[in-house]
Amino acid sequence: MKKLSYILFAVSFALFAYLNLNDPDPLQWVSAYVGTAVLFGLAAAGRGDRRFSGGLAIALGIWMLTMAGGMVDWMHAGFPSITEEMQATAPHIEVVREFLGLLIAVVALIWLCLSTPKEARIA
Repeated sequence: MKKLSYILFAVSFALFAYLNLNDPDPLQWVSAYVGTAVLFGLAAAGRGDRRFSGGLAIALGIWMLTMAGGMVDWMHAGFPSITEEMQATAPHIEVVREFLGLLIAVVALIWLCLSTPKEARIA
């Protein structure tokens, strides 16, 4: 069951990466999501290593925290919709979507870190 979960997460994050190819700053987003997908793929193959998943979770978590100000502004504005349009027409929309995307990746990576061995198996 765990292997199936890893595969589903790997496919989901690969899809997230694909959907970010048309983003104004695709390199950082595609890299973040592809890295997450690869780590889940390795775990599905029995090659998971919590040092890498934990490291990426920390890196993405720090990046996510740089957007915390935008999240606070959005909350103070009364949580206006971020889903009305695909195009970000207000500044808070992009920040909130990016923050939530990173939050999903960080939570998934923390779970991956806790569910895989400390070191990858070689053989």
